[in-house]
Amino acid sequence: MKLSTARRWLRPRVRRAVTWGALGLACAQVAAAATVWGVDSLRKRREPPGGEFPLTEPVPIDVAGSALTVYTYGEDVYAAMLEAIREAKHYVFFESYIWKDDPVGREFKRELIRAAERGVQVFVIFDSFGNLVVPRSFKRFPDSVHVMRFPLWRPGLITFNIRKSGRDHRKILVVDGERGFVGGYNIGQLYATSWRDTHLQVRGPQVWELDNAFVDFWNEHRRPHHPELEDRGALSWDARIQSTQNSPSSMLFPVRGAYIKAMDRAQHHIYITQGYFIPDTEFLGAMLRSARRGVDVRVLIPEVSNHVLADWAARTLYRRMLEGGVTIWLYQGAMVHAKTATVDGRWTTIGTTNIDRLSLVGNFEINLEIYDEAIARHMEKVFATDLTNARLLTLEEWESRPFLNRVGERLLHPLRFLF
Repeated sequence: MKLSTARRWLRPRVRRAVTWGALGLACAQVAAAATVWGVDSLRKRREPPGGEFPLTEPVPIDVAGSALTVYTYGEDVYAAMLEAIREAKHYVFFESYIWKDDPVGREFKRELIRAAERGVQVFVIFDSFGNLVVPRSFKRFPDSVHVMRFPLWRPGLITFNIRKSGRDHRKILVVDGERGFVGGYNIGQLYATSWRDTHLQVRGPQVWELDNAFVDFWNEHRRPHHPELEDRGALSWDARIQSTQNSPSSMLFPVRGAYIKAMDRAQHHIYITQGYFIPDTEFLGAMLRSARRGVDVRVLIPEVSNHVLADWAARTLYRRMLEGGVTIWLYQGAMVHAKTATVDGRWTTIGTTNIDRLSLVGNFEINLEIYDEAIARHMEKVFATDLTNARLLTLEEWESRPFLNRVGERLLHPLRFLF
């Protein structure tokens, strides 16, 4: 057979083989995802979300002339937030990714409306995608409340344009420029008692970091019927507390860089708590470099999160982490949803950013960076308390997992780019 004839004979067969191979792989991935999701759904029916986990008491700590209070239990932070709204005299800025239509969500809505009725300027932002299953009636407010529904449909979803596809994943409350809250807590009954999360209250001049973040976001994304908010400069500057904001519309993603810079500087320890942990190559590299030079690198994540496919997509990274000296701690009995880290008793971050692609280079996010030994000591205490409710995953245990688990992890690993 001549070479040209052989090529004509071979090419369509190669194309068919490649096509069928790709289809087979896609079907295998769908089957694996469906199996994992189905098993997890059965588990959730048999094991309702728990609420028994150790807590760290919220205590105010002075940093840069402001009182910082770390909350690790939903009912505590919700009580403080509602108190702040009830005491508002001038304005309230409220922003949430998820806001449930349940007793907790309705209480927040009621207090925001009451504040507006007594003459307080109330501005509300919520993400339409995050609240897709929330009844439309709950999302309706009287005209006295200025509401921005961050749109469900964004044109960048078709063209894969990050500038025009990111979600608003932030959670911020600011009252009168005097009290501010930021962290992982969405608004809902489930989060009040059954999830282990972390939120921070700031009282004092450093509230400006959150105030300014809300104002900038509102003014950038407001529609013609929304009033423009005054852009106020900071009355005082103190580099010990700084907001770090991811803004896909501006192609700015500094939270990721803040983590990596802190890890590059580390000499003693790095403690990271995350609900969803799928680090990219550079982030993982910074962790492994730190571990190689003797830094105690610990990552606390849920044994099973509320997004089980994200768990499986992340697991192919565990071997590199464990072999590289990073210890993995699996939180038990509850969903840990916090987005925090503390390094060397000097640097701390608390905010809304997950360590995954969507948060690090996709969504609107905000973290506070805090350079203070007292708050770092407190966050080390929080981490130590959480470890009493976690188990250490060893390399030996990980290497002995069932063969089918390994296959499922490999099939689902490409899905990490969706999280």
